[in-house]
Amino acid sequence: MEKQQRKPNRKWLVWLIPVFMTGMLAAFLIYAGQYYHAGAVAHSMLESDETVSVMQTEYGWLFDGPSETDALIFYPGAKVEACAYAPLLHGLAAKGMDVCLVKMPFRFAFFGMNKADGVMALYDYKNWYIGGHSLGGAMAASYAAGHASRLTGVILLAAYPTRPLADSLKVITIYGSEDGVLNRNRMDEGVKYMPEHHTEVEIQGGNHAQFGDYGEQKGDGTATISAQEQQQQAEDLIAVYLSGKS
Repeated sequence: MEKQQRKPNRKWLVWLIPVFMTGMLAAFLIYAGQYYHAGAVAHSMLESDETVSVMQTEYGWLFDGPSETDALIFYPGAKVEACAYAPLLHGLAAKGMDVCLVKMPFRFAFFGMNKADGVMALYDYKNWYIGGHSLGGAMAASYAAGHASRLTGVILLAAYPTRPLADSLKVITIYGSEDGVLNRNRMDEGVKYMPEHHTEVEIQGGNHAQFGDYGEQKGDGTATISAQEQQQQAEDLIAVYLSGKS
């Protein structure tokens, strides 16, 4: 009498898959929970002054300066507390570009790449720019690649595009000479996705982390200029870029 072939028992999958997924989620939450915190200078720049009004919003913060026409939507770097960029963005607002600083889910911009849609629905600016730092800049560039008709330009800090950007967009890339985090080879490869006329500037003595105020970043180079000087240079470069003289 021929024996029936026993079918594999896969009942263990019923409980193993949920256990595995729960473990993966827990590991991610632990990883995401270890992030760079904003410093005292950044927190002080969340206060309004006679030039810039700072308001907390549902998406993050609005730095409302003298501009009535130009606004930047800014995406923070990965695992960085969003308000760490307040010193730089407060300065930009004072120089004539209002800034919408966007908080990201789990502090990773790829979970909120399209948050710019909601921000633009709230205000009526003539010229919208999008930008960000590191991963935030990369996600801002990806958003711009698919929404060029809604934007005037892109501002990338220690970041590069991975999709083609329309020639109609004004694009500026700024990075520090001592940046140890930015992948220079990938940045060079990203040039092929840039508009024909774009601006690239290296800040001598700057590094990766000093575009914000969140302390030293793992793997970064040692800056030979202060964070205040690096941010001041970035603000001035962007102001010139806005003026059309870059």
